[in-house]
Parts: sequence; C-alpha cells; structure tokens
Amino acid sequence: MSALLDKRRAGVLLHVTSLPNQGLGGDLGHEAYHFVNFLHNTGITVWQTLPLGMPHGDGSPYQCLSAHAGNPALISIDLLVESGWLGAEDACTQVHTQSACSKSCLLSKAYFGFQSHASLADHQAFQNFCQDKAGWLDDFALFVALRNLFAYQSWNQWPEGLRQRQEPALSESRQLLKTAIETIKFEQFVFFKQWNQLKAYAKQHNVLLFGDIPIFVAYDSADVWANRQVFKLNQSGEMDVVAGVPPDYFSEFGQRWGNPHYDWEYLQKTGFRWWLERMESQYELFDILRIDHFRGFEAAWEIPGTEPTAINGSWVKAPGASLLEAIEQELPFLSLVAEDLGIITDEVEALRDEFNLPGMKILQFAFDGNSGNPYLPSNYQANSVVYTGTHDNDTTLGWFSGLSDHEKQAIYDFLGWSSLPMPQALIHAALASVANLAIIPMQDILRLGSVDRMNTPGTVEGNWSWGFEWAQLQPEMAEFVAHRIRMFGR
Repeated sequence: MSALLDKRRAGVLLHVTSLPNQGLGGDLGHEAYHFVNFLHNTGITVWQTLPLGMPHGDGSPYQCLSAHAGNPALISIDLLVESGWLGAEDACTQVHTQSACSKSCLLSKAYFGFQSHASLADHQAFQNFCQDKAGWLDDFALFVALRNLFAYQSWNQWPEGLRQRQEPALSESRQLLKTAIETIKFEQFVFFKQWNQLKAYAKQHNVLLFGDIPIFVAYDSADVWANRQVFKLNQSGEMDVVAGVPPDYFSEFGQRWGNPHYDWEYLQKTGFRWWLERMESQYELFDILRIDHFRGFEAAWEIPGTEPTAINGSWVKAPGASLLEAIEQELPFLSLVAEDLGIITDEVEALRDEFNLPGMKILQFAFDGNSGNPYLPSNYQANSVVYTGTHDNDTTLGWFSGLSDHEKQAIYDFLGWSSLPMPQALIHAALASVANLAIIPMQDILRLGSVDRMNTPGTVEGNWSWGFEWAQLQPEMAEFVAHRIRMFGR
C-alpha cells in the first residue's frame, strides 16, 4: 500500500455538509477552499470526511443510493453560476429555502444552461465522463429516475418488470425518462468536476483528502438493484439475512443495520471485480480511505431478517485476505486505514497486520483503569491513527462533562495532571502520541459540547446536520493546534 501514512501527520475530521453555508448545508464551493486554507495555515495535512454518497431520507452518509455516485446536494450553486451554466437570478432562490428540491430544480436549470452555453470542450468532457463511468452511471441514473417516478419507494416495491430488470421494461423507461436520466448524469458530472477541482487545490496546499467507505451498501440502492448476484438475496430479491453488529459499547442490543450481506463465493469467482470497481471510484476521490467496519472482511455478523434487533446473529467468515490482495494489486498507491473498533478478534488483527494497515485508536475509550487498554497512548504503535473521538462519539467536552469526578481525576492522573482544560488536554495527548496520524474532530478544535455532536449510533433523529461558522474559530484555537503540530513534528 501507499507510504502516505508512514510519516507523522495531523488531520481534521469534518464532513462537507458541516462547512459554513448560511444554514443551508455545506458544499464544494468557496467555503471548502477556505477550509483547505485554514488547514494549510495551521500545518494540518489531512482532511477527513464522511462518505460522499447520496443518502436516503435520514441523511446518513453510511446508507446511500450508490457506492459510486456523489451527493448532488454537495454541488456548489455559486460555482455553477460562475461557470455560466446557471443565471445569478435563478441562484438567488437558494437563500430563501433549505429544501433539497430547490437545489434539484437549480441543477435542472443548470443542465439546460449547460446545453445552451457550455463550450465544445465542456460538452466533450461531459460525453467522456458518461462513457468513462458508464459501468455504474447508466444504472444509477435510471435507478434514481425511477425512484423519483415511484415517489421514493424501494426498488423491491416497483412493478415486476422493473423490479426484475426485464429488458422491455428497462428500454421503455430509458426512453420515457430520457431527460431525467441525462439530468442525473449531468449532476454527477458536476459533482466529480467540482470535487476534483477541490482535490487539486488541496494537493497544491499539501492537504491529503481522507475518505470513508462503508463496508456494506444499502439494500435500496442502484448497486443491489443492478448487481443482485453480488449479494445474499433470495429468488424474489428479498433479504433472508441482514448485516449489523452484536451488542457493544454503543448499544446494548447491538445495531441492526439492515444491509444485505455479500455473496463472497460469487465475488471470488469474478476476481472481486465489483469491489475493485468500487475502490477505483473512491481512489479517484481520495488519497486515503478508511474501511468502515473492517472486521467484516474477516467475519461479519449475520442477523435473520425476521429478528427485530441484532442480538440473535452469528459470525460468518469472509475472504478478506484474498480481497485485500486483489485491491493491493489493482491499486498499489492507495492508502487504506482499518476501522477496527468494536469486537475485534486475533484473526481480525492478523488480517490488518498482514497488509500493514493502520488501525484506529480512540482516546475517549482509553481510560477504564486498565493499563493494557489498547486505546491508551502508552500502548500505541506508530502505524495507527489516533482520534480524540469519531463522528459516532460525543464531542470530547461533552464526553468529559458526563464523567464522574473520580473518572475525571483518573484521566488527569494519566495525563500527568496537565494544566490544560478539556478538550485541549486530549488534543495535546493525541498530537503528542507515537501514532503517525492524529485526527481531531472540528468540534474539538472549536471546544464544543454535546449539542454539537454529529451522530448518536442507534438513533434516527437529529443526526448528520451539525455545521459550524467561522466566527466560532478563535485565533487562539487554531494556534493551539498549530503550536503542537510544530512541537510534535507533525
């Protein structure tokens, strides 16, 4: 794998939707470039985001409509206006509404503006994009057009011909929905264009982009609809078993994610082609990729589809070593990080170590009084990624505020009775550690409490909507991090 993570670095965890944008949700426009400038000026060389896919109604970036497509909601309307494909008078409507529909309408207008005003080079670039991405883009565009037509019903509720992908029904739909399909393809063209421009800017400023790839895909997705043989489905296309995790730190009942499991036997026969194409799409977007739920490459928790919780499941083996070998051969310059949290066995650790993948260390998990706790900095290896907390944790200030006085004292005892308050004390510990990469959530840099948490696992309300404003970032906050980056050689 790539050597990008063989040197000491500091990074920030911030999803694109959390960028400042007048309460409308962050996008790939000017504020994203401003954020890269902030990282560069602070000495931070890694920007980690959550998955960039198109979510379902709950907004979770871990349950998307495609493993390849970008989220059109992240497209910058301002940049479209600057390109000349959308009139400024049309874009003004965006500040009056926060609905996804308003952005979708603007993107449709931009598509027609593109047809009228784009240069020959832009038209050729669009054609090239559609040809290059046809392996997933054609199915995705038809899938989204049909899903819109059927009022967002899951594909297994569609008419029989479309549900079973019978060619006469598909051909008829492609003709009837031709304009919608082309508009959806245009949205993807714009997303990738804007992202690649941002990636080039980040590279110029010595900032690596760090992405996140969920190990499973959503059942209601173009991937499952168009590649049914890749997944464990019955003859009618339904799931007899679903994915999740058993009870752990986050949930006493486990987490019943409801994703389909992979048919690993089929995938091995095809040389893992579906997975390799998925990784290639992400490699175009990112320099580093975290494999969410890495332990699923060794064994995954299968839950009977009739079970309401994740308690009654079983571990089923997966050919992780063969898959990782195939990825390494196909994409030798890709840097991977293993999300190895939760119930981790010796076999999972052996798989991670066989491919020299850095694992994750979460400081909020470290202070249970056990000197052998793997999350204590004294137990780290250099080939690891340390976080104060992740998007699934409370903010460090919120977490610390909820501890007893005894627990707080024990933490400061380990930290050598630092004079620093929280979250600064934990940020200092992360940056001082031997872990090659230290990632700090933006909420911790801003010293925010529980109300600014990004996600609470096991809940469906109030997640994924957090955003910040530049006024919250005081010069002293940035200098605190910058000083320690210099001091600890990151």
